Amino acid sequence: MKTPRLPPGKTRWIAIAVVAAVVVGLLSWWLLHDRKDDGMLRLYGNVDIREVELSFRQSGRVASMAFEEGDAVVAGKVMAELDAGPYREKQAAAEAGLDAAKAGLDKLHSGNRPQEIAQVQEAMRRAHASFAEADRNFRRQDTLLASGASSQRTVDAARAARDQAAANLASAKSALSLSRDGFRSEDIAAGKAGVAAAEATLAQARTALADTRLVAPSDATVIARVREPGSMVASNTPVYSLSLRDPVYVRAYVSEMELGRIAPGTKVRVHTDSWDKVYHGQIGFISPRAEFTPKTVETTDLRTDLVYRLRVVVTDADQGLRQGMPVTVDVDAAQAGDKHAAAP
Repeated sequence: MKTPRLPPGKTRWIAIAVVAAVVVGLLSWWLLHDRKDDGMLRLYGNVDIREVELSFRQSGRVASMAFEEGDAVVAGKVMAELDAGPYREKQAAAEAGLDAAKAGLDKLHSGNRPQEIAQVQEAMRRAHASFAEADRNFRRQDTLLASGASSQRTVDAARAARDQAAANLASAKSALSLSRDGFRSEDIAAGKAGVAAAEATLAQARTALADTRLVAPSDATVIARVREPGSMVASNTPVYSLSLRDPVYVRAYVSEMELGRIAPGTKVRVHTDSWDKVYHGQIGFISPRAEFTPKTVETTDLRTDLVYRLRVVVTDADQGLRQGMPVTVDVDAAQAGDKHAAAP
C-alpha cells in the first residue's frame, strides 16, 4: 500500500512549524537556564577599577621619576620629586623670620634693661636739680623786688624759668615710671601675633617643601607616565596615572522586574570570559534611580527596558580582572529574599 504524498506547499508549512517549535523550545530552555530554578539570578556588567591622576601641589622642575608604566607601587612610596632647592630657601627664610619675631616678643616681656632705667633716673635727677635752682632764683628775685633791688621783668623771667623746669621734672618722672613698668599689654599682644604669623609662614614653607615629594596614595599599578625629569610643571599638572588595586568593583544592571530579588550585602559569584576562575563578592550599592539599559550591557530583556545600576564589591580580585572587562554575575536570589524578610 503506497503512502500518500503531501502537496509541496503543505510540506513546506509543516517544516516551518517544526523549526518554529524547535526555536521556541530552545528559547524557553535558554530563558530557564538564564533564570535558574535554583534561585540564582544572572546579571551582566563590566569591571570598574578606580583610577587616580597624581600631581604635585607645588610648581617647579621635575627632578626624578622613579617608576615606569606597568610598575607596581605600594602606598607611601615616593614616585617623583621636584627640585627642592627653592623651597628649602623659603623654609630657611621663614625660620629666620620666626626667630626675629620671638626675639622681639622676648624683648617686650623683659622690658627695659637696668642700664636704660639708670639713664632715665639720671635724667630725672638733672631735671630735679634744674627745678630746684630755678625755684631758688625765682624766690630770690621776688624778695629783691619788694626792696626795689630787682625789676618786675626779672621776676617774671625767673618765674617762667621755674615753671619750665617744673615741667621738665614732671616729664622725667613719667619717663622713669614708663621705663620701670615696661611695655604696654597691647605691644605684647602685637608681638605674640607676630610670632603666630611667623610660625604659620614657617608651617607653610615646610608643607611646600614636603609637597616636592609625590607619594603613592595606595597600592596601585602605573598605567601612564606623563612627565619626565627636567620638565617644568605647574601645580595640579598630572605626572602619573594609577590604577588602584583595591577596591575592585563590578558595575552591573538589574531590570525592574528582578529588583526585588537582590539586596545590599547579597553574596555573588563573578565569572569572566577569559578563564574559568570564579571571583567572589557582594552587592554594595543599588541605585535608587532607574535608567535606560546601556548599549554595552547584554541582557535577555528588551534593550529599551528601564534598569537599576548596582555595584558589586569583589573581595578576592587579582590581576585577572581588568578595567572594562565584561563579566557575568550570579546572585543567590534566595539569600537576597532572606535579607528583605529580615529588614524592618
